[in-house]
Amino acid sequence: MSKAIILDKNLKKAGEEQLPESYKDINAHNLYLYIKSFLASLRANNAMAKTRSRVSGGGKKPWSQKGGGRARAGSITSPVFVGGGVAHGPSNNRNYNLKVNKKQKRLALQYALLEKANANSLFIVDKIQIESGKTKDACALFKALNQRNTLFISHIFDEKTFLAFRNIKDCYLIDGAELNAYLVATFRSVVIEKSLFESITKEG
Repeated sequence: MSKAIILDKNLKKAGEEQLPESYKDINAHNLYLYIKSFLASLRANNAMAKTRSRVSGGGKKPWSQKGGGRARAGSITSPVFVGGGVAHGPSNNRNYNLKVNKKQKRLALQYALLEKANANSLFIVDKIQIESGKTKDACALFKALNQRNTLFISHIFDEKTFLAFRNIKDCYLIDGAELNAYLVATFRSVVIEKSLFESITKEG
């Protein structure tokens, strides 16, 4: 069964924590649905083109219906004219949101954690804290993990710890309330505080 790696205060391996047995039966499709929904919710939805009814002017018939040798036209706002409306253009009233129920969100997070555990990149620590507030200390902590990029998860980060990690390119800090399957799946490794990990796996 997949296991998370427990680290001591020096980030040395101190043991392993087994994920619940139920995690192995989770379908990967739950993670796909959640990520699809998450990315859809980030769409700006600000592209819009004016239809012929929104273009100003066009109140007068541009030329007589007959006798001119030209095709009949009723308004210069028609899409066939330069400066007229756009036929079938984008509209900013489109709703991109995709519904994912609570159970699917929970299963998606569990599967994302399972994948990290299978890759030996799910780490548990007692506390994520940089008391000095210095970036060099946070860098030393990150380098000790020897990972390309890392997501650090805590119940809540103090200001000094946040400032210490703020300028490190490949690190990202989130509170437990912000935890979601997309972030866990995006980063190469995850470091989570023990109390928070226990509460998450207990819910599962």
